[in-house]
Amino acid sequence: FGAHTLHAFTTSAGTIDALAWGAVQTGRWGTQTQLAYALDFEGGIQPKIAPGLKLLARLKPWLRGGFTIGSGDGNPNDSRHGTFFQVLPTPRPYARFPFFNMMNTEDRFGALVLRPHAKVTVSSEFHALRLSNANDLWYTGGGVFQPWTFGYAGRATSGRRSLGNLYDTSIE
Repeated sequence: FGAHTLHAFTTSAGTIDALAWGAVQTGRWGTQTQLAYALDFEGGIQPKIAPGLKLLARLKPWLRGGFTIGSGDGNPNDSRHGTFFQVLPTPRPYARFPFFNMMNTEDRFGALVLRPHAKVTVSSEFHALRLSNANDLWYTGGGVFQPWTFGYAGRATSGRRSLGNLYDTSIE
């Protein structure tokens, strides 16, 4: 089950955007009952630039921030599976180098997007990543991409939650 909402508001300070979505997974995971979730909250502003700052106005800055969480399983030995599972993943927009995905992770992020030309976008992002639940695994990969592999790998972290910080700049 899932829901989302997306809004943009024009104000005297600029355009403010807000996004929220959530998903709940229920059913069976092998012999276990599945109950997992994912949530995402994001917001941003594309500020109005004073007329005297022409160079900055040409860059069309957009500041964004947010928080994403995919649940983890706190007890692998009970009858409930609590790790959110990305059924049809599209990791690239959220993890250009997919050493993490939405399974058992928390992602706090900030971004600065510049558009100096209609055909050029520069994005610089910071992600603070950690596990949602230290009792679960750290899952990597982008899903099934070959008929003979599952596409994900799980790694124990010995009870540590921190995965690392990611700095990413891209030019498209």
